[in-house]
Amino acid sequence: MGSYWSAHESEECPCCSLSVKIIRMRNLRKADLFSQTDCYVSLSLPTASLGTLRTKTIKNCKDPVWNETFCFRIQSQVKNILELKVYDENSVTKDDLLFTILFDVAKIQLGETVRLAFQLNPKTQEMLEVEFSLESIPVPPEKLVTNGVLVSREISCLEVLVDNRWTKKEPSEKDFLFSVKGSYEESQALSLGSSHRPAEPLEFHYIKYSLSELCVALAEKQPHFCLCTSAEEKKDGLASLTIPLDSLPFKEKVAVAKDETINLHVKSNDWSRNSDVRLGFDLCMEEKNFLQKRRKFVASALKKALHLERDLQDHEVPVVAVMTTGGGTRALTSLLGNLLGLQKLALLDAVSYITGSSGSTWTLSHLYQSADWSHKDLSRPIGEVRRHMTKCKLSCFSLENLKYYDKELKLRKQEGYQISSIDFWGLLLEKALSDGKNNHKLSDERRALNQGQNPLPIYMILNIKEDYSLSEFKEWVEFTPYEVGFLKYGAFIHSEDFGSKFYMGRLMKKLPESRICFMKGLWSNVFSYNLLDAWHSSDPTEKRSLRCTQHRTVDVEGDEPSTSARNHELETYLVTPECGIIGIIRQVLTERVMVSKFYNFLKGFQLHNEYLQSKSFCIWKDTVLENFPNQLTETAEFMCLADTAGYIDISYPPLMRPERKVDVVLHLNYSSGSQTSPLEEASKYFLKQGIPFPKIHLSEEEKKNLKECYIFEDTETPEAPIVVFFPLVNDTFRKYKEPGVERSPAEMAQGNVDVSSSFSPYCLHSFTYTEEEFDKLVELTSYNIQNNKHLILQALISAIEQKTQHKK
Repeated sequence: MGSYWSAHESEECPCCSLSVKIIRMRNLRKADLFSQTDCYVSLSLPTASLGTLRTKTIKNCKDPVWNETFCFRIQSQVKNILELKVYDENSVTKDDLLFTILFDVAKIQLGETVRLAFQLNPKTQEMLEVEFSLESIPVPPEKLVTNGVLVSREISCLEVLVDNRWTKKEPSEKDFLFSVKGSYEESQALSLGSSHRPAEPLEFHYIKYSLSELCVALAEKQPHFCLCTSAEEKKDGLASLTIPLDSLPFKEKVAVAKDETINLHVKSNDWSRNSDVRLGFDLCMEEKNFLQKRRKFVASALKKALHLERDLQDHEVPVVAVMTTGGGTRALTSLLGNLLGLQKLALLDAVSYITGSSGSTWTLSHLYQSADWSHKDLSRPIGEVRRHMTKCKLSCFSLENLKYYDKELKLRKQEGYQISSIDFWGLLLEKALSDGKNNHKLSDERRALNQGQNPLPIYMILNIKEDYSLSEFKEWVEFTPYEVGFLKYGAFIHSEDFGSKFYMGRLMKKLPESRICFMKGLWSNVFSYNLLDAWHSSDPTEKRSLRCTQHRTVDVEGDEPSTSARNHELETYLVTPECGIIGIIRQVLTERVMVSKFYNFLKGFQLHNEYLQSKSFCIWKDTVLENFPNQLTETAEFMCLADTAGYIDISYPPLMRPERKVDVVLHLNYSSGSQTSPLEEASKYFLKQGIPFPKIHLSEEEKKNLKECYIFEDTETPEAPIVVFFPLVNDTFRKYKEPGVERSPAEMAQGNVDVSSSFSPYCLHSFTYTEEEFDKLVELTSYNIQNNKHLILQALISAIEQKTQHKK
């Protein structure tokens, strides 16, 4: 599978020159007890330059005047947020940040000059005066590729070739550091005077129209050396050279030290390689082809199950999905029983998708090692899992296995991955749930889909931030054998490329695809939660964070430009950092001890100027950072990934993508605690997001005495799926060993399966079952499916009728 562009918009847009003049401050607060503030202002515009500019410091003054101008080259189709930070300079301790102003440059129109006074404290009339000017520049329009949320910009490749021309007979070896801020490579070292110096030029990949610079400096501190472009040595002893990249090509003889020179050749070329990230919210072509093939299996299965007299037409065939939750080994075992029940009802072929999170992903990744698992008797894979679930797990910590883990972790690190305890967890799962090293990979599961012979598996996880709770920040990430992608950003990569290094959508360094054990460890990563997450999970009804631990952010009232009423422009925000003790409290509450990090394939992308107007983005917009694009995921070096159970124990979101058009969801619940809470929380979440989903109505009495199956549907909203809900309960199974077949007195003990009490053998921390416990759980979950065949068929009939009526 090669490079692929999105089917979304490709457009040409000119770049502009933004001038920012920091004029003055008025009525500046006292930062120190005995003196006025020693004030300076820093400017940062990450979409134009990763560097930070700053004014000079004006000491001991409450009304400092600077009148300093700074220039940025911006792309107007990108969301450019200028960060103005006011500091009090300290000679001994770290400079104190007084406040930050976040200003949307889109408020400034091309060709106009606007002077603004940002009112920071209305009571004291404290304000910062800034003048903005936006002008066109004589460069060709930039070719952009966008899906309305993310923007891929043009890339240039910088080549740096160094040719030694030493005049000394025995030149000394020196290490030089070449760097381009904001480039993919950032910095590279080169040893001059060494016989092992590579003949190939150094390469840097950077945004073509950014005001980037190549910086050259001695990597070692030797004040008697100097690097300069003239015969005059720098008096501060710092060996450095800066070359603006818009002045290339550069070819000069450069003095390194007395009697020592090098020839430096620098040139830049357009880098037009196609994207390896698919920008688009539609399904990938491989999944569309799969669905077309799968539809034939579904139609045939429904005709038999529903005893239809005619074949279903394509538009009448419903999309049926199985949605599973986490639950450790309980989920692993219960899902096997549920699937066995569907197989006995001849309804497995009616399912197009199976989604999983945490423990249920262990089941799916085990089954999909067989290319046609759903057409074989499930008793064999169930027997394999039974063998491993009933064996002693102490051998996982034997000296031999510990050596194996160490060897595998070292190999993974050599491959280029960020090693964490989550990788060790994955290796433990491999030893505990299989016979040995398993080279199966996620992309290998395409073999189980090439004829549409099995449902498409989707593995669900959350992208999180280290310094936020899950209620404040989380983003849904889905894994299929075809792709891995963010639902909110509409960005997807081939599954075999997950973990590799990307820049602006291009695959820069391919890492070997992870073995499935590491993916299982990742998908069941419950070890990255912080104290705030634990507080929320202890009370699922409370999803708000402790407000006292957040930065204070307010809209700044001021003389904004008249165009600020346009929908895509963000408000101007004033962010005041928390005081010292509150900052320490927040750091403790949000600290994540064990984090699973993978290279972020969104790195380098920038947000579209109108990203908040994208309907696809907005249905997943649910974090405190949506209006702060400089802090969203496209700016991060790594993704931090964790189990969905820390927020809601579901794997619904991929099925709620409008493009998948799911009609019926079999919700199989395995979570601990309340059996109805994940479904209720999911319903509230989707309704809040504007995603069609049935409302859940269960009385407290019903929750205390749950039945085996419920149907929820919203007849007024045909886009909402019909939900067939299976809580993990033991109801009629106590008296019936099969649907309609009562137990004899001698068989009553077999129906005694405790899945709900605090003494249940199936609690989350239980990793070993007896053979009897395993068999009972599989029989119970299989029975619950079979005993409610009529409700499943009722939902399928209703979905077919809805689709037929909708077509009419």
